Amino acid sequence: MRNTFLDNSRSKNAALKKTILRICIENGEQSIGALSEKLDSSVPTVTKLISELIDDGFMVDLGKQGSAGGRRPSVYGLNPDAGYFVGVDIRNTHAGFAVTDFKGNLVSFQDDIPFTMEKNEASVREIAASIRRFFADNQMDWERVLGLGISLAGRVNRLTGYSNNYSFDPDRSIASILEEELEVPVILENDSRAMTYGEFICGTINKEQNVLFVNVSWGLGMGMVLDGRLFYGASGYSGEFGHFPLLDNDVMCRCGKIGCLETGASGSAVVRLVTEQLKAGRSSLLKDKYKKEGKVNLNDIFKAIKQEDVLSIEVVEKVGETLGRALAGLINIFNPELVIIGGKLAMAGDYLLLPIRSTVKKYAQNLVNRDTTIKFSTLKRQAAPVGDCMLSRSHLLGVL
Repeated sequence: MRNTFLDNSRSKNAALKKTILRICIENGEQSIGALSEKLDSSVPTVTKLISELIDDGFMVDLGKQGSAGGRRPSVYGLNPDAGYFVGVDIRNTHAGFAVTDFKGNLVSFQDDIPFTMEKNEASVREIAASIRRFFADNQMDWERVLGLGISLAGRVNRLTGYSNNYSFDPDRSIASILEEELEVPVILENDSRAMTYGEFICGTINKEQNVLFVNVSWGLGMGMVLDGRLFYGASGYSGEFGHFPLLDNDVMCRCGKIGCLETGASGSAVVRLVTEQLKAGRSSLLKDKYKKEGKVNLNDIFKAIKQEDVLSIEVVEKVGETLGRALAGLINIFNPELVIIGGKLAMAGDYLLLPIRSTVKKYAQNLVNRDTTIKFSTLKRQAAPVGDCMLSRSHLLGVL
């Protein structure tokens, strides 16, 4: 299946076939007449292309569908069995793996796979071996894989395959090493943009064309869909929301600057603020753990929230207010239809979402904010690896 027109062929027919597949992805099943109109090509030409796509296994004839009157047309759609796309989201000490079929349906997902990414070639080859093991364990055929998407935290340039945090050789990208190991096309992406694209194709986003996705995990990142397209910026590093110099708190950010938004609105901020209060003697369900171990983590705080620990709830609400104020500024600038809150801190639920909404309402311009909805990610932990799968598919079809 890999030696087809999808493999970077530049012929006119190959381009038209990719366009047909993109139309079906964006608009669902199509009749030959509808495709002919959208492609501005003759019915015989489109009929021939559809026939070849069916022979290649990328499309299927779904039979005749009902219409208002006259002869019912046959419609054609994507063949889910055409092949797999693989997505891997690499976090601090774990990774999440997803596999989708050609139509975008989730075939397999596994989260919290132990893995620590390091800045060397051995680490890249280890992730390749982990992917192979994942396929073998799930009894899936690697020969059916059409592409792989990998997402990493930090600044990632999709076009060059360069990761500011993990790239180690200016002459060999992480993507190129993975392509050598796995023999499939590989795309490297920032984790927040991968989450955004996952929601755009398979999740919360319906017909909205201007969307902000806020990834509130240990750090704070953002992905943007503007005018229906994933936005990258001039150098491919857009979305550094966490490093907006908003706060006057004299807290050093991991980027080396002081006062970054991330220092007051992130998972790391929650842990720091809770720890400061515990150190000062504040009463909490976490007090004994802190006394015994000298620290607490996010999972400890989420457990305490479920038990209605006042300190943990207050800190999350404070972080929500800080984030809401920053989001109010973004809403005033971009006037989005939708703001999606995702990442690990979304596990705090309404304790995070309600102060975000109330603070946005307080600070955003009413005329700008009235058509903006704020909600949680529906894909949750699947968002980034599923987004990686869909990015890989779009890359193969020339969408990005």
